[in-house]
Amino acid sequence: MMNLIVLPLILVLMFIVSILLFIKCFCVRRSEEHYRMCAKLPSMPRGYIADLKLGFRHATLNPKDVLPYFAKVLKQYGPMVYMNVLGRSYVLLNDPDDIKALLSSSQHINKGPEYGMLKPWLNKGLLTSGNQKWHSRRKLLTYTFHFKILETYIPTFNKHAKLLTKELGKMVSSGQRVSLYSYMTLCALDIISETIMGTELRSQEGRSMEYVKAIYRVTDVMIKRIFKFWLWNNYIFRLSQSGRDFKKSLKILHTFTENVIREKRYKLETVNSLTTEEISIDLLIGLSKQNPEIMTDLDIREEVDTFLFEGHDTSSTAMTLALILLGLHQDVQNSVREELYSIFGDSDRDATMEDLKSMTYLERVIKETLRLYPSVPGVTRTLRQCLNIREYKIPSQTVIGVIPYLLHREDKLYPNPLTFNPDRFLPENSCNRHPYAYIPFSAGPRNCIGQKYAMHQMKTVISTVIRQMQIETLGSQDDIIIGAQLILRPESLPDIKIIKIQ
Repeated sequence: MMNLIVLPLILVLMFIVSILLFIKCFCVRRSEEHYRMCAKLPSMPRGYIADLKLGFRHATLNPKDVLPYFAKVLKQYGPMVYMNVLGRSYVLLNDPDDIKALLSSSQHINKGPEYGMLKPWLNKGLLTSGNQKWHSRRKLLTYTFHFKILETYIPTFNKHAKLLTKELGKMVSSGQRVSLYSYMTLCALDIISETIMGTELRSQEGRSMEYVKAIYRVTDVMIKRIFKFWLWNNYIFRLSQSGRDFKKSLKILHTFTENVIREKRYKLETVNSLTTEEISIDLLIGLSKQNPEIMTDLDIREEVDTFLFEGHDTSSTAMTLALILLGLHQDVQNSVREELYSIFGDSDRDATMEDLKSMTYLERVIKETLRLYPSVPGVTRTLRQCLNIREYKIPSQTVIGVIPYLLHREDKLYPNPLTFNPDRFLPENSCNRHPYAYIPFSAGPRNCIGQKYAMHQMKTVISTVIRQMQIETLGSQDDIIIGAQLILRPESLPDIKIIKIQ
């Protein structure tokens, strides 16, 4: 009888010891001084058991649970909150003044450890690199988004916007309910590949679907790895099902980009010098020809991977949600259409750069969409040195998290924050707003290099659709369910109905 009682106790004890040893193997260790400084910060409950419970709580989060969870944390503990996840110190910031202290600094430009998990895919490209490499790459690639170069992209924006509208138009006569996101994704992929890469993928014609699906799988695996602490370890990750899925998808992504680079090399093999109108991949390949020790094939691939991913996945989400919101708010959609009529009249001509500049109301619609649904829901930085915020001193090696999705929904900054209201961005309503209260493209030295490109692209595509079609969303704003992955990705969206404008 005694053995029947003792045996379960021994098994429970062995289980607890195994868990403690497992946690110890993955626990990030910092100095005593580091933790003494952290002890003075506003914090979630502290202590070994509390930290352990927090690690397991994070591990249970699904993508759609992430943002509501952190919303509750900030509501309960305030706009600055410290948390310890297996010895790794995190501080969440949600006050514009505090965020400015971080993002405006040229010292705190290194991304958080989560970005290191992207290294097998994006290596150390513009998104993931830090210090001197980031500075030199940023300087090199900035020219790709110069306003004179942007103007040369407008015909491509128009071309693929018209092709999108043609594909959507096929749904009009059939009366089918349309799931918009897949159409937008393929359109955005075609645009980024032809403008920045100089390669026609013809995704809207049914190609490149394998690449798109691989992107979805990789980003899904990455959010699991970020929150499930046992997957932080490279060895365990590679052995896991998630790691095997990641490796399989990675092969597809790298093969895809290597083919893009190979095709461009073939076309440019007779070019001996750079011109003043090089697009990014031409620029990188040209530099590689002149200085192969500075720009290797791996250097080129990491930037192509970065631009293809960031350039299509973020804008496709934003354009999809903008059209869905316009379909929910017919008065706003009518105002957009009136503005477009004042610019184009009854003409079906392509949009020009001057036309895009005149779309001030549509720009407000896009900005309000990005307020509610910023394409990148959160960013992190690893402090290289102490950061002073108000009366607090945050030690180096702390990971600082900023969640634009939650910042943009603060009542103090945006009254009735869940209401879609483009007039928030009228000059008289936004001129006194804190510059770090609205950061859909981040801010400071590491702001998005392609934000003007994205705005021109979105204006072109959305205006082309609205000029020819009336969008009716079959649902409500509550039916928009999003998840936090590497970007804000729709988990579920209402379908739309399309009515051809006569």
